[in-house]
Amino acid sequence: MNAWSKSEQARLDRLETPWQVQIYLNRLEYDARPGTRSPRWVMREGRANCFEGALLAAAALAHHGRPPLIVDLRAVNDDDHVIAAFKDKGSWGAVAKSNFTTLRFREPVYRSVRELVMSYFDFFFNALGQKSLREYSRPMSLGRFEPLDWQTTDKDVSEIGDALDEIKHYPIIGPAEARRLELVDRDVFRAGMLVAKKAGLFKAERKA
Repeated sequence: MNAWSKSEQARLDRLETPWQVQIYLNRLEYDARPGTRSPRWVMREGRANCFEGALLAAAALAHHGRPPLIVDLRAVNDDDHVIAAFKDKGSWGAVAKSNFTTLRFREPVYRSVRELVMSYFDFFFNALGQKSLREYSRPMSLGRFEPLDWQTTDKDVSEIGDALDEIKHYPIIGPAEARRLELVDRDVFRAGMLVAKKAGLFKAERKA
């Protein structure tokens, strides 16, 4: 197993709360390149995509004694989004890296994973302003991937994403409800896209 270096441990030591982890993620450059790198790679390179951000957040939370849990937010005509979920006093919250400002931190005030996920619904939209969130997974523990040295390996860890995609997902809305969805409010769209990196945007198709 590849252990964290002293400097890496010191950095993780400073990320004591979920909000401090979120601030750290916000300072990372958004990485639009394909692949899934480990938290160590992200810390060294200073950039991450949403999945890598969730892995780093989970590693930081685990460093301070929390379970390393991630949840998949599955979309249509858009990229999926992955969040690192945590609980405080029985309520769920989340830390996340995103190209959209509206898909990041959530305070631990939600009574269930579904409630937490639904807090993203009206703010989860593609580059055309179409609301795209459709399903969510149950929380997946990253503890099962310790044999991969997922926190510190220099190898690609896309296997974790494959496993997340395969676990049970729950629908949020049905086809009839999806057809009735309005485009996102213009001001919310502008706020969400405030710092978006164009290269990292999903090339959404317009509805017929």
